[in-house]
Amino acid sequence: MRLCLSADKTINQFLGDHPDVETSFSREPKQSVKCGFGLQGVCCRLCSNGPCRVLPDSPRGVCGADSDTIVARYFLRSVAAGAACYLHVVENAARTLAKLAEETDTSFNNEVLQEMVEICGIEADDYREQAAALADYILQDLYLPRSKKMTLVNKLAYKPRLAVWEKLNLMPGGAKSEVFDALVKTSTNLSSDPLDMLLHALRLGIATGLYGLYLTNKLNDIILGEPEIGTTKVGFSVIDPDYINIMVTGHQHALFKGIQEELTAEWAKELAEQVGAKGFKIVGCTCVGQDMESRHAHCKQVFAGHAGNNFTSEVLLSTGAVDLVVSEFNCTIPGIEEVCNKLLVKQVCIDDVAKKKNAQLIPYTYDNGRAIARQIAEEAAGSFKERRKGVNIDLPEHGYDNSLTGFSEKNLRSFLGGNYEPLLKLITEGKIKGVAAIVGCSNLTAGGHDVFTTGLTKELIKNDILVLSAGCTSSGLANTGFMTPEAAELAGDNLRQVCQSLNIPPVLNFGPCLGIGRLEEVAVALASALSVDLPQLPLVLSAPQWLEEQALADGSFALALGLPLHLAQPPFITGSKMVTKVLTEDLETLTGGRVIVDGNVETAAAKLIEIISQKRTALKI
Repeated sequence: MRLCLSADKTINQFLGDHPDVETSFSREPKQSVKCGFGLQGVCCRLCSNGPCRVLPDSPRGVCGADSDTIVARYFLRSVAAGAACYLHVVENAARTLAKLAEETDTSFNNEVLQEMVEICGIEADDYREQAAALADYILQDLYLPRSKKMTLVNKLAYKPRLAVWEKLNLMPGGAKSEVFDALVKTSTNLSSDPLDMLLHALRLGIATGLYGLYLTNKLNDIILGEPEIGTTKVGFSVIDPDYINIMVTGHQHALFKGIQEELTAEWAKELAEQVGAKGFKIVGCTCVGQDMESRHAHCKQVFAGHAGNNFTSEVLLSTGAVDLVVSEFNCTIPGIEEVCNKLLVKQVCIDDVAKKKNAQLIPYTYDNGRAIARQIAEEAAGSFKERRKGVNIDLPEHGYDNSLTGFSEKNLRSFLGGNYEPLLKLITEGKIKGVAAIVGCSNLTAGGHDVFTTGLTKELIKNDILVLSAGCTSSGLANTGFMTPEAAELAGDNLRQVCQSLNIPPVLNFGPCLGIGRLEEVAVALASALSVDLPQLPLVLSAPQWLEEQALADGSFALALGLPLHLAQPPFITGSKMVTKVLTEDLETLTGGRVIVDGNVETAAAKLIEIISQKRTALKI
């Protein structure tokens, strides 16, 4: 059986030894022949006159839409869908905070709460009143009509960027209204102006970055505690089969607060013992697991560790060591359904946006959070008791025991001594040439699972470029050893010396895709320290193996920030010369950002290194 390769050799070995297991790795080769019209974004299915395919001898659809309109329309729709996903997450986090504020015995991370109270100008004395007011402020801003600009953008954005956005009319109105109108705008026989649609995509990118990323992180930090730098175990070996293992998938850490707490209660321990288990453990998979990993200090008792990213989930389930899956968002791939059926793994979904067809839907609300936790525990215990009678567990040795995780802008600054001067000094002296953010998804088409991500990272650190990672990329890099101190051996001479002196890896783990918001904070802190705008920094961004619509929303934020963004594969835009030119060339004169498409690891790395060199020259360092 032909399989898609992974950068993770243990996954390749496991799948080779289990040819009866169907996963994305076995399905991808069967889908290797792609539709050329779809790849270029020139197949339009918006009305019953179609699908229309743009060709040289028929350059317009039946309605008259040309390739520029068709491509821009679908690009904006994709960005709107991605933005909507992130806005759903921040909305639920804000609602959770509002509910917590009603509790008399609630405790919050007061430091972050006070930080946000000051930023938002909230006037309240009691911390519960402050939390309630903050949640309400965020929700009200999200729900503004598009005609009214979101007030928090002015408070959260880097001031030099605000001037650019105001000049280009990129300041977003109410975020949910921006998504709504993007769908209206891209419907049949409405907007046919590609430039207007691309500008709308940038507005959605700003809303995604400041609300879906930055604010979600702040809300989760208030509710669950801040990330802490520390060494953790990663990979399949985090699982102990003597426990009832609950795999979690999604992006909404706030929804797991009650579950984390309840699974360590005395009743939960007794329930586990009744079925012959030592207790309950949560096994992280996809971004919510990375969120838990970054806050590992706050959930040590119940969190086993992070096992892997999106396409690792099917393989993890195939080991037989997972007893129940709790999903609440993407990247919960549909392929897990058949694996769960085969190995008698129960599925529970706590948010219907991620409902799997054979999962039990138990909609989460804060008010019934404890009851849901008990129900999940009972389902998991029952699953453990029944399936362990006949299901074989084949758990390979996998991962690392000393992976460094938990970075944020705040604790990185603290690690450096309270400011960024030490890092800037290393950059100025050339010991670190620059910074590369390797972020986003994993896919199976850019060379294989995490193949391009690991290859590009290796090239960059070899050239003394410090890599920061957030998203499925960070999980893939952790599981292949790039986040252990020993990975310093892969770095160039100068970066290796820096890493070894500090006992850190050359790749720093900022956690889930939400951590991209933390990377924006780092970039702003560096730019502020140098008194420059973001495009002037010796900093590059790559989402080498982007997968889905949320990645396009992230990318739109990066372009609005003025950053060079590398992709190993283009979005579905190449059928329009105009849209392609705007995103890869013209945009640089507007925001400072542009898309760089290069599917070769060596040449892509060379381009990013050259950009950093040019930025250094311009800064005279």
